[in-house]
Amino acid sequence: QSGVLPSLPPGPTPSQSRFQVDLVAEAAGAGADDKSPSSDASTTLPSRAATEEAKGRFRVVNFADPSAEGTGAPPEGAPAEGLQNGDTVMSETSLHSSTGGQHHYHYDTHTNTYYLRTFGHNTIDAVPNIDFYRQTAAPLGEKLIRPTLSELHDELDKEPFEDGFANGEELTPAEEAAAKEAADSKGVVKFGWIKGVLVRCMLNIWGVMLFIRMSWIVGQAGIALSCVIVLMATVVTTITGLSTSAIATNGFVRGGGAYYLISRSLGPEFGGSIGLIFAFANAVAVAMYVVGFAETVVDLLAGVNAIMTDETNDIRIIGTITVILLLGISVAGMEWEAKAQIFLLFVLVTAIINYFIGTFITVQSKAPMGFFGYDGSIMWENMGPDFREQTFFSVFSIFFPAATGILAGANISGDLADPQLAIPRGTLLAILITGIVYLGVAVSTGSCIVRDATGSINDTISSQFMANCTDAACKFGFDFSSCAGKKCPYGLQNDVQVMSLVSGFSPIITAGIFSATLSSALASLVSAPKVFQALCKDNIYPGFSMFAKGYGKNNEPLRGYILTFCIALGFILIAELNIIAPIISNFFLASYALINFSVFHASLANSPGWRPSFKYYNMWVSLAGAVLCCVVMFVINWWAALLTNVIVMGLYIYVSYKKPDVNWGSSTQALTYHQALTHTLHLSGVEDHVKNFRPQCLVMTGYPNSRPALLHLVHSFTKNVGLLICGHVRTGSRRPNFKELATDQSRYQRWLLRNETKAFYTPVFAEDMRQGTQYLLQAAGLGRLRPNTLVLGFKNDWRDGDMMNVETYIHMIHDAFDFQYGAVILRLKEGLDVSHIQGQDDLLSSQEKSSGMKDVVVSIDMSKDSDGDSSKPSSKATSLQNSPSPTVPLNLSDQRLLEASQQFQKKQGKGTVDVWWLFDDGGLTLLIPYLLTNKKRWKDCKIRVFIGGKINRIDHDRRAMATLLSKFRIDFSDITVLGDINTKPKKENSSAFEEMIEPYRLKEDDMEQEVAERLKNSEPWRITDNELELYRAKTNRQIRLNELLKEHSSTANLIVMSMPLARKGTVSSALYMAWLEALSKDLPPILLVRGNHQSVLTFYS
Repeated sequence: QSGVLPSLPPGPTPSQSRFQVDLVAEAAGAGADDKSPSSDASTTLPSRAATEEAKGRFRVVNFADPSAEGTGAPPEGAPAEGLQNGDTVMSETSLHSSTGGQHHYHYDTHTNTYYLRTFGHNTIDAVPNIDFYRQTAAPLGEKLIRPTLSELHDELDKEPFEDGFANGEELTPAEEAAAKEAADSKGVVKFGWIKGVLVRCMLNIWGVMLFIRMSWIVGQAGIALSCVIVLMATVVTTITGLSTSAIATNGFVRGGGAYYLISRSLGPEFGGSIGLIFAFANAVAVAMYVVGFAETVVDLLAGVNAIMTDETNDIRIIGTITVILLLGISVAGMEWEAKAQIFLLFVLVTAIINYFIGTFITVQSKAPMGFFGYDGSIMWENMGPDFREQTFFSVFSIFFPAATGILAGANISGDLADPQLAIPRGTLLAILITGIVYLGVAVSTGSCIVRDATGSINDTISSQFMANCTDAACKFGFDFSSCAGKKCPYGLQNDVQVMSLVSGFSPIITAGIFSATLSSALASLVSAPKVFQALCKDNIYPGFSMFAKGYGKNNEPLRGYILTFCIALGFILIAELNIIAPIISNFFLASYALINFSVFHASLANSPGWRPSFKYYNMWVSLAGAVLCCVVMFVINWWAALLTNVIVMGLYIYVSYKKPDVNWGSSTQALTYHQALTHTLHLSGVEDHVKNFRPQCLVMTGYPNSRPALLHLVHSFTKNVGLLICGHVRTGSRRPNFKELATDQSRYQRWLLRNETKAFYTPVFAEDMRQGTQYLLQAAGLGRLRPNTLVLGFKNDWRDGDMMNVETYIHMIHDAFDFQYGAVILRLKEGLDVSHIQGQDDLLSSQEKSSGMKDVVVSIDMSKDSDGDSSKPSSKATSLQNSPSPTVPLNLSDQRLLEASQQFQKKQGKGTVDVWWLFDDGGLTLLIPYLLTNKKRWKDCKIRVFIGGKINRIDHDRRAMATLLSKFRIDFSDITVLGDINTKPKKENSSAFEEMIEPYRLKEDDMEQEVAERLKNSEPWRITDNELELYRAKTNRQIRLNELLKEHSSTANLIVMSMPLARKGTVSSALYMAWLEALSKDLPPILLVRGNHQSVLTFYS
């Protein structure tokens, strides 16, 4: 069989004319050490020289050999298992790089190297290959990295970017470690579906119940209701089996069974709580089964008078010895454990067959004990119920634990060769077989044994009494009527060992009881540590991480075995199982309920990633299964069910509070997205109403941590009320680095979340600030979740730099009004931007009180971003003591700036918020302070309202305003009507203003008209003498208002004031900027607000 690629043209170098062909196979079985399995000499690897030439080659892609595919035969000389590990043959340069086995080569196209030709073209584009989709260091083969988009698309002089993972594919360190161990291990034992799942499940489901309790259940409930009980239990387990199959076939399953399935589909909160409970339930189940075994042994000993001390202590002694032996078997390794299971199953099946054979052999000596062989009258008599001190549900609750154990196969999912095939096939078949056997036993015992028998051979009846004897036993000549008054020792109702009485050879039934208990104990003893180990590897409960370590080639959780052994031993010493059994059943049922719920949830979320290859499930059936499980929990034992629910909820709350650093793409995330999308669409179908108006702010913060005061103030009135978008226009570089933009986007979004700021960070690239702001004004937001107010910081340095910046800044405000936005400007006299202060993050964090709990999480989080970026926000957790203190001592102005930047974080105390509502802009000027004073930090502040009015109508104006405010239901402490707004400002203030605008005047009267026009075109911001005269009154008003503000509001915590408007195209930007400067200088924090003149307040209900 030749391995040469069919369509390779004879090429210039040997490296390209011959390739080793590998079958890409998902088989984990083969440790494919031998890299050239084909014995054909023509297909040997390229020689050393060829390899040298192949150094430039990018990466090798597997092609499957067509001839081999057709026959399905592996190449000769392949390892014994036949299929290979999907190893790619690489040139010698592709050794593991330090990045954990990712292969990255930088290459250049100008040298004379050749790439592997895809379809005969000279390209580095790779064809689809399973290895591109693996997670790092996956156990089944090498992860390859497909060429990144930038490697294929960017211009050649650019260095290709180092590429991280695709979204959400990164593994937790624990998973990586696990994957590495799995990759290293050779000769790992993996089981097929029969040995791994079917055998385990059948052994676990057929417990002691089959032999000891089944006949008693038939005696109590009758044949019909016994079948109903078995079928009810089977319905619950079948639905759960279908759900388990659906989850198990939705992607590659690792070890950890029920925990793995639930956590990967519902997220760490449910997974973590169930994992712990499930592992604990399995550990206690070991004790339950071992005590069941010990009781039988003690009964046997009592039969021959060989009791050691007394019954209870004997149970403890035998139980302890047994559990030590079981521990030995399981620690010896999975192979031994599997061999033991097969042997036990053989014994169990023999015992069942032995019983069924026995039912056909009627022996005269067994008749007094109530066994007469199959008979219609006995069957008819036993058809209906005969409850004695029991009810239907109490009998059901005794039987139900016998149906659990369906997850025994799934629990060792990590040790299965192909979990996706094995779990559905094995689990469902096991449920079917065991269900049929239970029904068979129920019908057969009910058809050949009477309910009560004395066991005395003398209770025969003579022919004359035959007439008035009604029991089925009368037909066979026995009269057991004496049992009506007293309790007889034999019969279905009384003798739990009826099955050994009936069977062909009774010791085999005893052996069956032994094998049923021991196999279940063994399965649980193996399941518990495996589930617990998977839980610890994910590091959901940090305290347990020591149990994550595995030993040996099979990665056996020895520490987990010891822990399970200790728990089991503790419960064996209690030796009272009637208390423990219901709790265990409830723990198992809770995990069944969640598995069913997971399937419903995943189908509901409608995530594209939910596509199980097992198709026979239905979301509503799964939901019904989940509800059934919960109902059964309460039926079996209501207090245990309550206890279980409390424990699950407690663990759930704990895990959600700790927020483990994992992302498994759970259906909870998918559903959140689905709901957000649906609601956003619903919202868009509704017209806005003034009662529902919310200020939705686009705040031009730059990096969110560079203007803290602006962010904090706006956040305090939008938090839980409206949308807050942190806009950031990035200008400058000739070639924008979009990749960096994307990483910044996610990094600062994380920063916002960590600082508990409910905002979105939206960066854009643009030629200049104005263009970028226009982009944001038009495109930010979604449907009804769009900003309606633009918030800017005041441009404090407007006189220092290029005046074109002022032109841009003023035009941003004009643009906002053009787009029907409201505009808000915040001015602090110290300034807003703190990004130039070295180490300001550490200072900020030292002033914050961060809760001890969150610290840990934050510091872990930050370690992910290891790009030495100076503008990067440091985590909250760094405090002043341990962070390197800023190298340069801060000068006074910077210190003041830092303090000012934090002032809206503090509680505001008893102060005032002064609202200067001079012009009606629709009410935004009043709504913002109202929203602000509703917040906890501001609630002690009173609102004072200032309005303009005429001297002679002050009282009238005040009353009119008071009426309006009370109609709006806005609390205020005081209304001041200012009659003297239009008086002339003080002389020195007017001359200061003249002095300020002097450098920016055009002075067109002093020059030629042409020269003046040319200058105005080149510097459009210049103030003409004409406009200065035209707007003299308005200019005076701004100066005068500043005097009034200083007089009335110099002690306010915040001033909210109507922003003066300037007509576009007639007022130059320098003059408008000068007005804003004159109005707001030397004051407490001031917000200049101008709504878009649509009403935002209403007094109608």
